[in-house]
Amino acid sequence: IQPLMTTLIFTVVFGNIAGLPTDGLPKFLFYMAGTILWSYFSSVVNATSNTFIANSHIMGKVYFPRLAVPVSTSLSNIISFGIQLAMFIVIYLICILTGSADIMPSFYLLLVPLVILQLMLLSMSFGVIISSLTTKYRDLAMLVGFGLQLWQYATPVAYGLQLIPQKWLGLYMLNPVTPSILTFRYAFFGTGYFSVGYYLLSWVITLALLAISIMLFNRIEKNFMDTV
Repeated sequence: IQPLMTTLIFTVVFGNIAGLPTDGLPKFLFYMAGTILWSYFSSVVNATSNTFIANSHIMGKVYFPRLAVPVSTSLSNIISFGIQLAMFIVIYLICILTGSADIMPSFYLLLVPLVILQLMLLSMSFGVIISSLTTKYRDLAMLVGFGLQLWQYATPVAYGLQLIPQKWLGLYMLNPVTPSILTFRYAFFGTGYFSVGYYLLSWVITLALLAISIMLFNRIEKNFMDTV
């Protein structure tokens, strides 16, 4: 229900009232595609950013691979994302069969599983980094929600790429979530924006953040009980 309501609000406020560009794509499907991806990303970041503190009572008593906690959180959120994705596909197929939208899937649908995998790794990486830092700096956890809200508006969820000046495009695409959402839309709609270079760059950033998060996690887990 939540992504549907968010999509409806975005369609009315940003699409109809503000008239923000949607790269020539149907407004409702455009916003829903961005919303379900961002909803998964933000929910995993929120859930994993509290890994050490929320599970300190377990980690202090029983030994198990600590990294299993954020991994399981990322995987469990796939269930709700799968339901939202199924709703998106149903509406998407209805629009195609009824001819209410001039869209066609592209060969890049094969990249959709990679897009989902990247978002899972990226969100888990950010969550683990924040969780590792909050063991010492507790106030940081209070900024996560606010930071995600700002990050959402720096990502093409509520607007199309046409809104970004060409001279700032390279800097804008350094946001690793941006190429994922653009690739997802391009795969389903067959139009929009897709760049192999920027998409590969987003994977490089994702893997770099994953490596940093694992190293930081392994370092913190050795003595986190002394600071939690």
